[in-house]
Amino acid sequence: MDKILKLLNDNAHYTDADIAVMLGMEEKDVSEHIRALERNGIICGYKPVVDWEKEDSTLVTALIEIKVIPKQDEGFESIAEQIMMFEEVESVYLMSGGFDLAVMVQGKTFREVAMFVAKRLAPMDSVQSTATHFVLRRYKEMGVKLSSGEEDDRSFVI
Repeated sequence: MDKILKLLNDNAHYTDADIAVMLGMEEKDVSEHIRALERNGIICGYKPVVDWEKEDSTLVTALIEIKVIPKQDEGFESIAEQIMMFEEVESVYLMSGGFDLAVMVQGKTFREVAMFVAKRLAPMDSVQSTATHFVLRRYKEMGVKLSSGEEDDRSFVI
C-alpha cells in the first residue's frame, strides 16, 4: 500500500509537511503525490468520522440488502447508479451471498427509512426483494473506535 495513502487514511489532518517528516521525503514531493492521487480518483474525498450519538443527532441508519435482476449488457451497474443517486443513500456495495447489493441509508426516523424502502427502493424495476436491518449502535466506524460515553453498569452473574 502507498505509504502516503496509508498515513492519510489513518489521519486526514496530517499536513504535507507532517507526512514528509514521517517518511523522510521532501514536502514538495509529498504534495505532488497527493495531488496525483486526487487527480487519478484514488483519493475521492476527505470526511470526518462523526459519532452522531455524541452530537445528539437523531439520525437513523439502516443496512438494506437488495436482491436484483441484473440488466443485460449492464450487469449491476445501472441499478447501483440509480440507487446511489437517492439523497438518503450513504453507501452502495456489490456483495456476494444471498443478496446482490448492500446499501447504507440514513433518515430522521425509523418510519422515514421504512417508507424510503417501501416507496422508492422496492418498486424499482430490477429489485426483487429487500431486507432492512436498523443500526442500533455503532462501535467502530471506518477504523475509528466510537465511544458512547455510557458506562455499562451490568454486573457479572455467577
